[in-house]
Amino acid sequence: MAKPRVAQVSLQDTPFYHCVSRTVRRAFLCGVDEVSGRTFEHRRKWLEKRLLFLTQAFAIDITAYAVMSNHVHVVLRIDAETAMNWRDIDVVNQWHKLFKGTPLTQRFANGEVVKAYEIDTLNERVAEYRRRLIDISWFMRALSEPIARQANKEDNCTGRFWEGRFKSQALLDEAAVLACMTYVDLNPIRANMATTPETSKHTSIKRRIDAAKQGAQPKRLLPFVGNDRKELPKGLLFEAKDYITLVDDMGRILRDDKRGAIADSTANILNRLNIPLENWLKITEEFKYLFTGPVGSLEDLTRYCKHLGMQRRAHLKSCQHWSN
Repeated sequence: MAKPRVAQVSLQDTPFYHCVSRTVRRAFLCGVDEVSGRTFEHRRKWLEKRLLFLTQAFAIDITAYAVMSNHVHVVLRIDAETAMNWRDIDVVNQWHKLFKGTPLTQRFANGEVVKAYEIDTLNERVAEYRRRLIDISWFMRALSEPIARQANKEDNCTGRFWEGRFKSQALLDEAAVLACMTYVDLNPIRANMATTPETSKHTSIKRRIDAAKQGAQPKRLLPFVGNDRKELPKGLLFEAKDYITLVDDMGRILRDDKRGAIADSTANILNRLNIPLENWLKITEEFKYLFTGPVGSLEDLTRYCKHLGMQRRAHLKSCQHWSN
C-alpha cells in the first residue's frame, strides 16, 4: 500500500525531494504519436513555464528538472524558513498567485477591514496556506492540474491525464542530491533525445549552461553558491561551472560508452563526496532502478526512518550503494 506523502517528508532530515509525474495516455505528454503523426512537443514549453512560475509562489526551489515525452522529473528544495518569515499578508498574496482564496482572504489582501469575529477564521486560513506553500503535494498539484486541463481541451476529451499519484523520494545527503540532479539532467541523453547537455531542451542543465555563457546563473533555479565562504547564502554548495563540467563528463561517458578521463573538477567533487568513479557512474546511470525510496547513507536513513516513526529501515539494501 502506498504511504501518504506526509509519511515520506521529514524536513528535519532533508529539504530535498525528487518527484516524478507520468501520463496515462499512449499519445504522450510531449512526444510524437507515431500512429497519427501528431506532435505534442509544444507541451514541453507549457510544463517548463509552469514549473518556473511556481517558484514565484511557493517557498520551494527547483534544483533540477527534465521534461520528457511521457513524464517530468523535478528535484525540489523546501524553504520552510522563508515561509515561516512571511507576514500574514505575504502568505495570502503568495497563495492568490495560484488560487482565488476565499472572500475573506480577498478582502484582507485588498486592505479592507476584517471584523473581530472573522480574525480567528482568517488566522486559520493563513496558517493553512503557509503549510501548503511548503508542501510538495500542493506544488505538484499546482503543476499538473492546469497542464491536464489544457491538454484535455486541446485533445477535446476528458478523463485522467496524469497517473493518480506522483512519486517522490527524500534525498538525505549532499551526495544524494548531486547524484539525483545529475541523473535528472542526463535524462534526454540517456533517452537519445539529445547528444549533449547544452542541446537537452526543457531541462535545468540547458538553462544553467545558457546562463553560464552570459556569466550568470539562471533565475528561478536554486543557485550554486560554492563552498569557500563561512556565511553562505541559500544555494547548492558547489561551483556552477564544476557541476556543468560534471554533467558534461557523465554525458560523454553515457554517449560514447567510454570510461575515459574526467576533468579535474569532476574528480575533486567525487573525492569530496568519497565516491569512486565507477560507483558514481552506476548510481547516476541506474538511479531509478537502484533507489525506489529515500537516498542517502545508512546513518542518514536510520535517522530519517526514526523521525517518521518507522518500525524498520525501509529501502536499506538500496542505500547500501552509498557505502560500497
